[in-house]
Amino acid sequence: MAIIQKRIDPNTLNLKEQVVSINRVTKVVKGGKNMSFSALVVVGDPGAKVVGFGTGKAKEVPAAIKKGIEAAKKNLRKVNVLATTIQHVVVGQFGSGRVLLKPAPAGTGVIAGGPVRAVIQAVGITNVLTKSLGSHNPHNVVKATIDALEQLRDRAAMAELRGVGLEKVS
Repeated sequence: MAIIQKRIDPNTLNLKEQVVSINRVTKVVKGGKNMSFSALVVVGDPGAKVVGFGTGKAKEVPAAIKKGIEAAKKNLRKVNVLATTIQHVVVGQFGSGRVLLKPAPAGTGVIAGGPVRAVIQAVGITNVLTKSLGSHNPHNVVKATIDALEQLRDRAAMAELRGVGLEKVS
C-alpha cells in the first residue's frame, strides 16, 4: 500500500540546517587531479515535525553546503511523533545501514551518535534511544533514520487502517 505525501512548502517553515558530513572528492583526469567537495545536509523544523536531507557537490565547501540545503528543502517529510518522544520501537533500513529507535521517558534526552542525532534533533524529538546497526556510512545512516521515522504512525491512522475504533488501538 503506497502512501502518497503532498509536497511541503519550505517557505512557510522555520527550517534549521545542520551539516552531517563533508567529503573531499578527487577525480583523476589526463591533466591531473580535479578536487571537489560533497556535503550531506539535514534540514528540519522542530515545531512542525518536518525533516529532509540532501547532498550537494561543488568546487568549494560553502557552495556544496548551499546546494545540499536546497536539495534538502525539496525532500521534506512530515513525521508522526508524540510530544517529546516516538510512539513505538522502529527499525529503519537503507542499504546495509540499519537504525533502531526506541521511545524514552521524559528527561532521558537524545541518546544518539552523529548522523542519527542530526536527524532526530532536526525533527524536534527530545527523548529517544537509538542504536546504529550495520553500516556507519553517514549517507546510509541518515537515510535509514528517515526511513525509521517514516514508519511511525499515529493512533488515528492505525485505527483507520485496521478498520476499528480508536479505543481498540493500543
